[in-house]
Amino acid sequence: MNRLAFFLALAATAHAAPPESFWRALHVVETGGKRGPIIGDNGKALGPLQIHRSYWQDARVSGRYEDCADLAYSIKVASSYLQRYAPKAWQAGDTMTLARIHNGGPNGDKKPATLRYAEKVKRAAGK
Repeated sequence: MNRLAFFLALAATAHAAPPESFWRALHVVETGGKRGPIIGDNGKALGPLQIHRSYWQDARVSGRYEDCADLAYSIKVASSYLQRYAPKAWQAGDTMTLARIHNGGPNGDKKPATLRYAEKVKRAAGK
């Protein structure tokens, strides 16, 4: 995806979006930076950010689940989901909490198992 499309996807998400480095890091941790209809989690996740169908449904973004193969659309879905389940973390730019919720669901920030994932995202972002 080119930079303009990436920034347009971020702009469409409103409020104080996480930095571009967060999205790049999430992309790298999830799929090594690959693009397209990547299938993961034993067929349960789709696309560059490995979006599960239930995550997509919870995000309430128009489109089709298959659209998650596109990085810009996946960022839009993840942005909606994270703003819904972690509005304070979104506003504060708390990327550790956002990464944990992306990985572990609405209460992912309370699950010890998501700490390691969030640390990987933090390292990938260069922080």
